[in-house]
Amino acid sequence: MNSNTSVPSVSPENMSSSSKTIVWFRRDLRIDDNPALAAAARDGSVFPVYIWCPKEEEQFYPGRVSRWWLKQSLAHLEQSLKFLGSELVLIKTHSTLSALLDCIKATGATKLVFNHLYDPVSLVRDHNIKEKLAEAGISVQSYNGDLLYEPWEIYDEKGQAFTTFDAYWDKCLNMQMEPISLLPPWRLVPVAVTGTLERCSIEDLGLENETEKASNALLGRAWSPGWGSADKAITEFVEHNLCDYSRSRLKVGGNSTSLLSPYLHFGELSVRKVFQSARMKQILWRREQNSQGEESVTLFLKAVGLREYSRYLTFNFPFTHERPLLSNLKYFPWNADVNRFKAWRQGRTGYPLVDAGMRELWATGWIHNRIRVIVSSFAVKFLLLPWRWGMKYFWDTLLDADLECDILGWQYISGSLPDGHELERLDSPQIQGSKFDPEGEYVRQWLPELARMPTEWIHHPWDAPHTVLKAAGVELGLNYPKPIIDIDIAREHLREAIFKMWEMEAAAKAATSDGMNEEVFDNSVGIETSAIPKVILKENSSCPTYSSNDQRVPSFQNGNNGSLHRKRAKCVEEERLPADKPNNHNKEAGTSRGEEDLCSTAESSASKRQTISRMSFSVPQSCSSSDGRPMLECESSDMKRSWQEKIDLEQTSSKNGN
Repeated sequence: MNSNTSVPSVSPENMSSSSKTIVWFRRDLRIDDNPALAAAARDGSVFPVYIWCPKEEEQFYPGRVSRWWLKQSLAHLEQSLKFLGSELVLIKTHSTLSALLDCIKATGATKLVFNHLYDPVSLVRDHNIKEKLAEAGISVQSYNGDLLYEPWEIYDEKGQAFTTFDAYWDKCLNMQMEPISLLPPWRLVPVAVTGTLERCSIEDLGLENETEKASNALLGRAWSPGWGSADKAITEFVEHNLCDYSRSRLKVGGNSTSLLSPYLHFGELSVRKVFQSARMKQILWRREQNSQGEESVTLFLKAVGLREYSRYLTFNFPFTHERPLLSNLKYFPWNADVNRFKAWRQGRTGYPLVDAGMRELWATGWIHNRIRVIVSSFAVKFLLLPWRWGMKYFWDTLLDADLECDILGWQYISGSLPDGHELERLDSPQIQGSKFDPEGEYVRQWLPELARMPTEWIHHPWDAPHTVLKAAGVELGLNYPKPIIDIDIAREHLREAIFKMWEMEAAAKAATSDGMNEEVFDNSVGIETSAIPKVILKENSSCPTYSSNDQRVPSFQNGNNGSLHRKRAKCVEEERLPADKPNNHNKEAGTSRGEEDLCSTAESSASKRQTISRMSFSVPQSCSSSDGRPMLECESSDMKRSWQEKIDLEQTSSKNGN
């Protein structure tokens, strides 16, 4: 973001009673229950715009299938707005702020509206844009179009952020919710463009290149992006599939879940509409004494709640895309083995259920939530791969890739959350296969080399007699790999890694001479955890707000004395270091910083916008081989550092307690 961009001033006398409003679409690509669009339509004429800025996506540039969905969704939104009398303006740019300024200049608009996003990258960008435009007299208003409750509305009795899901969700369910869905406007009054504006077509956005179109064409057979299709999808699910959700969700094959997550991610579907539709069914089934239906709704709403919680965590703990919430995990000796990462990605681990899931992900961009848990657990617990590697790979390959949900899922499975999987928990893929794919249908679908294996051996072919393998045409080590690691050896390696983590943590604490180790308690269940920073709401912002619903930003504060411990201050500073100086702060671990320097992540100036250290995602990149399989390559040359050097650097950083 260019912080030196000049902003034209707008005087109050230039603002007419019927305002011209720019509606900035992002991940809210729908007409109905869209607070920003509804507010703009009430005030006067509207100028809908979608701005695509690949540069600002940085390391979270969407993957192929996610970009395909975005392209189809924008086309659907474009048609809908045209039917209402307006036009969606598409802009490709190197700076979102510059593009918005161009729109203001070309239209004479005096107001900008948009719906909130909660990931760290968007918080920084949105806050900077709001400040710049507000300084120039442009009215900027933002709304909640993505959640049931804003992250700053849910705190415990001490005013601190929850760190366990059950306590958070119980608080949400006991709060009053306004059962309101904003109807789509009947008609939109377009803003006349009097100046020059560089717009482009959907094709010109470059969301899909020629080499991707053949593969993407297959996606259209299974999915129908767009807010109109989303409306049909929620109706179909609630009326026909919700009642059996408690049972069908355990099946890993077929359409056994709601399949609503891509629509929710791109904002084609209002989460309030989803929640209220399910709640109405639950009330009905309770009257009918339909216990299965009631249980199904409870479980489904819990899934909705987990999506809410993912935004809650990333807002209140903006570092969670890089570091675990439980700080003891920073001492965990991850095994940064590129070859094992490659085998996991390609579905060549020798564990059929894991391999089937990873091949389905590569082929379709979609896997069942249960399979996501199984394959991510295997990567973390069996192979000891860094959880951030898996998180980034999911982001690159999932059709419903969602940064906040991705963070929550991988932190949960790696034991990085107070209520996540126990770090020492290691589930056998063989047992899970028998439980969730008892007939082996899912494995046979995605592993054709095992299609003839008897059900008895389908989830552990390495135990099958030679005669059985020969009859099934399976040659372990040739047409299907032997297990990449024995489960007993994996369990022992995990145990050793945990012991080493404890030793390193104890040594780090013993080496602290000032006696000011920060230890806090999980505020929802009262059990001691390792250095979870508490959060308060930063009320004083240099950017003026315009209503009680306006976007707020998080600020760290220690619950004991109202200020952060100096060691925590350095952790916050780490997020803001330039990418070319990832470890300079190691030499300064003892320096203190004033509380005035600990501004919110969202309040970082444009010159300090490097909140995502490139070192944090030292993840092997993928490309397609001649046979269509994913293959590995080292980091791009601009990183100027070999993989082993990066791994050593991260391990050194961990040993230094950063």
